[in-house]
Amino acid sequence: MTDQLVESPDILGDAKEHPDSSIQAAARRRQWGSERRSEPLAIVHPTPSPRKIMLGRLAILVTVSAWIFYVISTIIKQLVDNPNSGFRFTFETFSYLTVVTFLTFSALMYLLARQGALHRFKEHRRVPRGELDGHFADCNEAITVLVPSYAEEPHVVRATLWSAALQEFPDLRVVLLLDDPPFPTDPDVLQRLEDTRALAGQISSALAVPAARANAALAAFEARQGQPEDLDAAVELSALIAEYEAAVDWLEAMAEAEAVEDHVDEFFVDLVIMGLARELRLVLLALNAAQAQNTAPNPERMKQLYLRLTWVFNATTGTFERKRYASLSHEANKAMNLNAYISLMGKRWNREETAGNVVLRPAVQPREDDLVVPDSTYLLTLDADSLLLRDYCLRLVYFLESAGNERVAVTQTPYSSFRGAPTRIERIAGATTDIQHILHQGMTYYGATFWVGANAIIRKRALEDIVEVESVGGFEVRTYIQDRTVIEDTESSIDLGTHGWTLSNYPERLSYSATPPDFGSLVVQRRRWANGGLLILPKLWNQLSHRRSKRERILFREVLLRVNYMASITWASIGLLFLLAYPYDSRLLSPAVFVAALPYFLCMGSDLRDCGHRFSDIFRIYGFNLILLPVNLAGVLKSLQQGLTGDKIPFVRTPKVKNRTAAPAIYVLIPYAIVVFSVLTLWRDTQQGNWGNVAFATLNAVLAAGCIRAYIGLRNSAVDVFLGALNWLYVKPKSKVEAVSVVVPKTAEEVDWESILYHGDRRLNRDLRGGTDRRRRISLR
Repeated sequence: MTDQLVESPDILGDAKEHPDSSIQAAARRRQWGSERRSEPLAIVHPTPSPRKIMLGRLAILVTVSAWIFYVISTIIKQLVDNPNSGFRFTFETFSYLTVVTFLTFSALMYLLARQGALHRFKEHRRVPRGELDGHFADCNEAITVLVPSYAEEPHVVRATLWSAALQEFPDLRVVLLLDDPPFPTDPDVLQRLEDTRALAGQISSALAVPAARANAALAAFEARQGQPEDLDAAVELSALIAEYEAAVDWLEAMAEAEAVEDHVDEFFVDLVIMGLARELRLVLLALNAAQAQNTAPNPERMKQLYLRLTWVFNATTGTFERKRYASLSHEANKAMNLNAYISLMGKRWNREETAGNVVLRPAVQPREDDLVVPDSTYLLTLDADSLLLRDYCLRLVYFLESAGNERVAVTQTPYSSFRGAPTRIERIAGATTDIQHILHQGMTYYGATFWVGANAIIRKRALEDIVEVESVGGFEVRTYIQDRTVIEDTESSIDLGTHGWTLSNYPERLSYSATPPDFGSLVVQRRRWANGGLLILPKLWNQLSHRRSKRERILFREVLLRVNYMASITWASIGLLFLLAYPYDSRLLSPAVFVAALPYFLCMGSDLRDCGHRFSDIFRIYGFNLILLPVNLAGVLKSLQQGLTGDKIPFVRTPKVKNRTAAPAIYVLIPYAIVVFSVLTLWRDTQQGNWGNVAFATLNAVLAAGCIRAYIGLRNSAVDVFLGALNWLYVKPKSKVEAVSVVVPKTAEEVDWESILYHGDRRLNRDLRGGTDRRRRISLR
């Protein structure tokens, strides 16, 4: 299986660049069955009722009791009643019990994490705005927002950078980490890169005017505050109202000028820009009310309100491209893009030209053209397709600086999905994202938090504890976030735990991220998610052993939740494959299995409804997982391949294009095979009177067929299979390999002496395929 989506010959063109391709539409049209609602969910989760919490406990009890009853009433009974049943029945009995046990265990972990989330939502109390303003009024800490980007559409990156730049924080720096090749030859690619490079400057220029006004207003107020006898409360209140009105007008004008083409643009305008404007208008409402009542806030509170305006508009923006520097790692993954910049922070670097390349060396003698990378206490990593709500930084940093959280290394709000998805598959994938948000909140309740990489605030000091330093090609490479697997955030969570740090999810919805809008891009994302968990499990055991040696208390529930998070895709995929493909004896079936699974589906349906989705989506999600079965299995096989070979699996980014991405043919054909096999199983078991298997096969056939039509599409299936066949038949012509020249046909004046002095004999890196010493001599003529 290839790691690329489609490798089609040139006659087909590039699926991302040519809108006339047969696999695309000129614009993404809203499908029947897509999401009409565009309003996002509430930032603060509703407080669950005692009845809901009680029913959650009952669901856990029913699941465990039903599994125990099944083992006793069916498995043990069948083994006792059939002592001479033979090897096949014994094998079927134990294998079926194993599959049912693992699937029930995953359902139980869902219910357990959900219960933890309910307790957190019940206990959470939002920090009042006045407390935040007071806490950060004298804050000297800085935060650096790192936005790694590779081949992203400029308008997508622009929205992300704006959502970061408009964060309310005293000292904020936003850096776009461009990972594209810096010197592309394709004119279209170059234009896209130049447009992306220009974003930081455009944002800085746009913020300059309101920032200058806010800074001048604060300075003027502080000057007047130094002479208390000159302060007139009514005059000061009028001046403060004028500044807030100017800030709101600027934000509303920006929102009015934004082009809204899809539901993500609508979210950006309504929740990011206008959400901030509404917050400031609320302050205006309070100030106008104070003015009408002939009163005013005290001078200290007025200063905090002036400071808030400077926090909104004062942001430093910049762009960094690691691939411009030969001394930095060029590993093709997000982790090393982040590591490259983090390793430079807090230092001054000389740029040095070496044989056509630029390397960075610690500055001994400062120069005007030095690269100066400011340090900061906190880092915010933010994917280029994610958006933050206005006070994400303020609330999460306040949490980190609160008493008792001194050893919290990473905090985040697990991202939610954008509402108003125009395609059915984006809607249902978004529903699973919203469910995962709840589960991650619950895992924090049991101390089993995992870093979910779309967004997170990190203590830089914690990263210094887990850094690994090595020398590559004569240059020091510092690895803070591991890139051994393609789920680098999960592995880093384990590393931080080993060094005594903890992680925590903030129990609010403050971040949103894009969901793949078509089956092809979803394949890339979910195959990556399924790859790596098995490889990280040994690290978990090492972490637990290390913590036990320090006599730390480890909850058994934490271990179970962590193991389930990293390995459940493996056993769920293999277990489902067994249930689909193997004709188990009907004597092993029991209503107790259905009863054990029922609480899981009922609770999921309730959670979906609470998240603004439909209760009936439980069936769509089941079918959705059926057609993703080959994708998940491919990710598991990739993990096994890496475990055996030790080679890193390439990091394949999820395509973020407005047109459809073609999926590899194998992932399209296997869902059809599942439907065909389920129909054959239905026919066979009907003949044998095996009615339990008949019901299961019918369910699989109907749901898988419906999901193929809804999420892949019949026409799209035909196109993707055709492209896959054409790609398989097409053989790219081999270019002639020129023999390595052993004689350099250059004069002394033409020789690149700098390269020779810097690199030495670079032919040692080539396969010269033997030859005599005479052939290896360099002759200058």
